[in-house]
This record gives sequence, C-alpha cells and structure tokens, in this order.
Amino acid sequence: MSSTGCASSDSSDEHLQTSPTSSTTSGTLDQRSPTAETTSTPEENLMRITISIGDEQLSATLTDSAAARDLLAQLPVTVEMVDHGGVEKTGPLPEPLSLEGQPEGADPSPGDLGYYAPGNDLVLYYGDQSYFAGIVILGRLDGDAAERISALDGPVTTVVREGQE
Repeated sequence: MSSTGCASSDSSDEHLQTSPTSSTTSGTLDQRSPTAETTSTPEENLMRITISIGDEQLSATLTDSAAARDLLAQLPVTVEMVDHGGVEKTGPLPEPLSLEGQPEGADPSPGDLGYYAPGNDLVLYYGDQSYFAGIVILGRLDGDAAERISALDGPVTTVVREGQE
C-alpha cells in the first residue's frame, strides 16, 4: 500500500481527501463527515451501469469504492458467465479490481452486484449466498433484476457498460 500522508503539498491530491477528520476548508468536498454519503445529493455520487444479457436490459448502482471505480475503468466489458449453486451468475473480468478499503469478505443479498477476488469474477447475485471470504459488494441491481437473472438458465454472455440506457 502507498502512504501518501496528510503532509503532502501536492494540490492535485485535494480532490482525493477521504478522511472524515480532514481539517482542510478550501472547498465544499473537504467538509466531509462519516455520514456524508447519506446526506449528499444522491445524483452527485451515483455511479450507474447497464448490464445486457441477451434481450434483458438491467441497471445497477455502484458503491463509491476503489473496486467499483476499477470496474468502471474496464467498461465496456463482455463477461461470459456461468451459474453457480442456483444463487449467482459469475464470470471473469479482464483485470483484477482493487481491494483497498474492503473487508475480508461479505454476505451478499439477492440483487447485489459483487466481485469474487480469488477468481477475479464479476458476480450477479439472484439468490441467498452466505458470508464468504473474498466477496466484495460492488453495488446493487435495480428493481426486479435479481428475479430476471434467476430466470436465465445456463451460461450467459453479459455486456456491462457505464451509464443507464
């Protein structure tokens, strides 16, 4: 891990400040608190993606994390996915995603969009998966996407793009 430190005088680092204890007051983004995500305007922080599986057009909202930003940097991407255990569709991404700031594992819910780090797999959860080390929650599928994915039998070709169609 890189330690850039708080004493950096490089002004290009200003927009990257994430510490809730930051004392910089040069702009509105520097006045963050631990609850800033829940109090900011929703449209400001949304990272949206579109997921196409055959004729199905799904959308998802990504969390604000290093892993989600790494996924966005790879888009558009086509992922060949297979069904695992009747609860998820998984397929390998071209490049690994950052695990910076992520817990050791997660307990995804149906409708979560995830990443399985040991396999470098993008994961669409449509059933109940329990906690497992290496799982990173990237975001949440919108609406009835989990139900629509569960109705798709066998392997699928998935195209993930930035934005919403």
